[in-house]
Order: sequence, then structure tokens, then C-alpha cells
Amino acid sequence: MSSIRVVLIEDHDLTRMGMKIALQQQGELLFVGEAATGTEGVALVNSQQPDVAIVDLGLPDMDGVEVTRQIKAAATEAGRATKVLILTLTDSQEIVLAAFAAGADSYCIKDISSENLVQALKLTAEGNSWIDPAIASIVLQQVRRREATVEIDAAEADYKQVLEATPLTERELEVLSEIVNGNSNAEIAERLYITVGTVKTHVRNILNKLCADDRTQAAVRALRAGLVK
Repeated sequence: MSSIRVVLIEDHDLTRMGMKIALQQQGELLFVGEAATGTEGVALVNSQQPDVAIVDLGLPDMDGVEVTRQIKAAATEAGRATKVLILTLTDSQEIVLAAFAAGADSYCIKDISSENLVQALKLTAEGNSWIDPAIASIVLQQVRRREATVEIDAAEADYKQVLEATPLTERELEVLSEIVNGNSNAEIAERLYITVGTVKTHVRNILNKLCADDRTQAAVRALRAGLVK
């Protein structure tokens, strides 16, 4: 397997240097560049075409949400599949939802360990979402709130193709809605008047159809695809 090409966009010098050293020590990763501003970062990503761009939200010239949006737009236009892993100190629900709306693939808090960061980069490069536990609860709690300030209504092309080929049934959508609300299998069974075994079957089918590894990833993909209103 070839090395995962990584670009780091982070304005804090010490943080950037520390992360650069940590990433360069990982044999599975290939560190191909760094930038201290959003403008430089977007240009760097366009020139180096990394597999994953690590983007800090608090950049001096433009926020990480806009950087993410520009990276994703350029990648789509060029036919690339550059992934974006957000790295930040904040767990604000508005910012979390805005980052996903802009196309972010994964979201990490800055106190993440080097080991977990490497795992997050691997999963992200493979096309999966790595969501920090502190962020997962926000996504699960806020996805269905109509008063959320950011509307997310677009699925990525691959999700759309999957869903068109194997659409969710009405019951699966009901179970997915309960998953997004953070309910357990037992709670879903009670709310929908079905057995726990039946819930497990629906959950398994939902994960398969959404190409999700777990319930959190399924909730994130439901959020981005607008499956749950």
C-alpha cells in the first residue's frame, strides 16, 4: 500500500512543527507540505494534491470552513478525491455542522494523541469519517434540530449512487432517525413497537446501504445526505 500523502494547514508555529515531526515519523504517511494561512494552504493542496489535508479552523486570513470549501470545490473540479480532516480546539455545534456542510470528512480536537491522529488519517484517506468522541455527541444531538443555523442537504456523489442503487425502506429511515437521535437498540424497539432483534437487522442493513462502519458514521452520512429531516 502506498503512503498516505498529507498536507498540514496550521497557523500556530509550535503546533505545526510538533505535528510535522510526529507525522514524519510515521512510515505509513508521507508529509508533503505545510502552510500557515488558508490562502497558502489552498494553493499548497492544489499543487501537491495530497490524499488528506489537515485543516485548522482558526486560520488568520480565512476560517477553516472556507478553506475546506475551497479545497473540496477545487478537488471536485479537477476530479481528485482530496479528503479534509478538521483539527481544532472548538466543539461548537455551529462550527461542527458548518465544517461538515463545507465538505469536511473527519473532525478531531487538538488534544488528540498521535496514535489516534494517524488512525484518523488512515480512515479518512480510505473514505471513512473519523469523528472525535466529543464531536459525535454534538452531531447526534443536533442533526435533527430545525433551528440549526447551518442546513446540510447535499450528499456526496458516491453516497447518492449507493442510495439510488439500494434505497432505504420507510422502516429503515425510521430506525435511522432514531439512531441519529442517539437512541439504543432497546429504546428504538420500544419506540417503534418492534423487537430488538428486528432493530439489529435494520441497523445492519442501514450500515451496509450507507457503507458505514458504525452508528456514528451512519448518523454523519445521514446528516450530509439529508436523509433525516
